[in-house]
Amino acid sequence: MINAIYLATPEISVNCLQKLLNFNDINIQAVVTQPDKPAGRGKKLTAPPVKDFALAHNIKVFQTSSIKNDEELKNELKKLNPDFFITFAFGQILTQEVLDIPKIATINLHASLLPKYRGANPIQRAIYNGDTETGITTMITVLDLDAGDICLQEKIKITPNMTDKELMNIISDKAPFIMYPTLKQLYNKVLTPKKQDDSLMTIAKKFKKEDATIDWNKTAQEIHNHVRSMTTWPCATTTFQGKSIQILKTQTADTTPEKNYMNGEIVNISKDGIAVSTSQGLLLIQEVKPEGKQKMDAYAWSNGSQLKKLLNETSLKFE
Repeated sequence: MINAIYLATPEISVNCLQKLLNFNDINIQAVVTQPDKPAGRGKKLTAPPVKDFALAHNIKVFQTSSIKNDEELKNELKKLNPDFFITFAFGQILTQEVLDIPKIATINLHASLLPKYRGANPIQRAIYNGDTETGITTMITVLDLDAGDICLQEKIKITPNMTDKELMNIISDKAPFIMYPTLKQLYNKVLTPKKQDDSLMTIAKKFKKEDATIDWNKTAQEIHNHVRSMTTWPCATTTFQGKSIQILKTQTADTTPEKNYMNGEIVNISKDGIAVSTSQGLLLIQEVKPEGKQKMDAYAWSNGSQLKKLLNETSLKFE
């Protein structure tokens, strides 16, 4: 029996935990996660998704805001004497003291083909940069950021309109089926992890709120990548007639404008969406969330705002 402690926090890591429970030779001894935090408009204290799942399945839960400084927790984990720590979007830095607790290793599940996209935002950055392929990696956790030896990897195709949420779901589904053989092979000493080629390393920096602003001087493809990479957070944002509006869904249009338009200018409005000029090609806006309103179909928003009528009288432009 392989004994493991699962260190994770967000929704993406729940499915892996759930599937690992189905393997008869894996014993999840406990879950370590972040403290409950205020969420939503009412700032109601909300538990991490991993905690809710663990408690529902009678798994012991430890919560800490800093595992490296939590002496009581470290002592409790040592008493459990696990073979492995499994980390998947845990959200805290581990010290060597923590890494030394499991008898065999701490295994991290990272959402990229390392050494590409080390860091906090590999899923969104891959889509933002227009990559057509990414993947999932299990690695031996070391003190340097995502720099440990690679155990197993699996490639994942990124389709032209795939969003960050969709890619997260695919990675969540695949996670347990790469983690399980990693644990088994390391436990049975039939897997030799391979060093990363640091010369190929790139960093996936976390998006900031200001990164959400759309630059209409970019190409339609670049803006489309921007939009679909941020559907979970912070959501691509632009300004129209002095008000902020989130752009939630887009497509690149096959047609080209018959005349020259300013970047960000509305070219056409149809049931397919709102066609907007960019530095190269047209972007078709299909779903929006106007300031102070719920998300809606872009065509419905255009009707409510009487954009077609206005477009016949003057030029309309996103800023």
